[in-house]
Amino acid sequence: MDRTVLEKELNSPLREVRMQAAKKLGEMIASGEIVPEKGQNDVNNHIHTTYSFSPYSPSAAAYFGFMAGLSTVGIMDHDSVGGCEEFISAAKNIGVASTCGVECRVSVKNSPFAGKKINNPDQLSVIYCSLHGIPHTQFKTVADYFAPVTAARNERNRKMTDNLNKIFSAFDISVDFDNDIVPLSEFKNGGSITERHVLFAVSKKIIAKFGKGEKVVDFLKNSLNYNVSAKIEGYLSDPENKCYEYDLLGVLKSDVTRFYIDANEEECPDVSKIIDLAAQTGSIMAYPYLGDITNSVTGDKRAQKFEDDFLEDLIAWLKKIGFNAITYMPSRNTIEQLRHLRSLCDKYGFFQISGEDINTPRQSFICMAQRNPEFANLQDAAWALIGHESAATKNIERSFVSEKTDLALPYLNDRIAFYAAIGKNTVNRS
Repeated sequence: MDRTVLEKELNSPLREVRMQAAKKLGEMIASGEIVPEKGQNDVNNHIHTTYSFSPYSPSAAAYFGFMAGLSTVGIMDHDSVGGCEEFISAAKNIGVASTCGVECRVSVKNSPFAGKKINNPDQLSVIYCSLHGIPHTQFKTVADYFAPVTAARNERNRKMTDNLNKIFSAFDISVDFDNDIVPLSEFKNGGSITERHVLFAVSKKIIAKFGKGEKVVDFLKNSLNYNVSAKIEGYLSDPENKCYEYDLLGVLKSDVTRFYIDANEEECPDVSKIIDLAAQTGSIMAYPYLGDITNSVTGDKRAQKFEDDFLEDLIAWLKKIGFNAITYMPSRNTIEQLRHLRSLCDKYGFFQISGEDINTPRQSFICMAQRNPEFANLQDAAWALIGHESAATKNIERSFVSEKTDLALPYLNDRIAFYAAIGKNTVNRS
């Protein structure tokens, strides 16, 4: 079959079609008919899929990540492990190493950091965290944990949809949660629905009303009073822009205060609950560092304060309550911020994990900043995640964070080397 057709089928609404396409593309890669980009040992442990919000199905994420040059790929969806089994299968058929995780938000209102903006731009006393390296035998346990979280989130999604409809009713624009938003997601197959899904539906309605081009820019700036950067205005003025809906979504998401409703404790349980889940499932409990923004490294983020003013106190507390790792994005922060963070990880014995958040078609799977030799440890960390996941899937007591492993490999660097060796010998090939 034609390669272009198969690549399109990777985003078919039917899981079976996607998986069959990944298998056939894998055969073409194995035969040399398709040649991926030659990478530089690049890794990415934080690729979103359609099971949260992304232009990539799990099969497409594995394939296009590998084709871009990644040596390892990692799925990371919000409140969902629904895409993990497809992702594992696709990665195996394509011939790339894979790792599975889940990202979520939890409450820290019963902590010394209550009332603070930490690593969540939208809500105080709430942090993002992630479970990395989920053993494959534990997917059901993790899914069961997130079922009530997803139900609570959808109640809030409906209310935020109502808020948006109140704003847009003056322009004869409205969205229906069940008919316009749910079909944009993999909710019926175990995926989650996020604010991005809601705004994506609004973006489609705006385009349906105004078309693509100057009328949309005028609507955003003069009717809705959004600040639109010159770069984004250029994108939205171009009717041929293939990323148009995502660029429009980005503008709408730049000010969620217009419609946002705080998540309650059913949706964001106390942090202790997710730590318990990590311990129960043998997963690695990680805190994603965000970092203050003054002059944006990437040039597209507004100045904001997050956790830098109290970073050491936060990291000491995270260690005390049971977190195992810190994740960060080398492209997001300054080298000074990253050096400070890394020194604190060393001081408090945290495993360091990389992850470039991929959820739009404009983003590259490859993080060029991560090729700095200072970040070479992040490559070994990705392989250690893969080794841990393989070992813990066979026997949860062989997890990177188990009591037995603590006794056998008390030094973090020794542990990373041990599991990285397992990972490099367990490349997912059919």
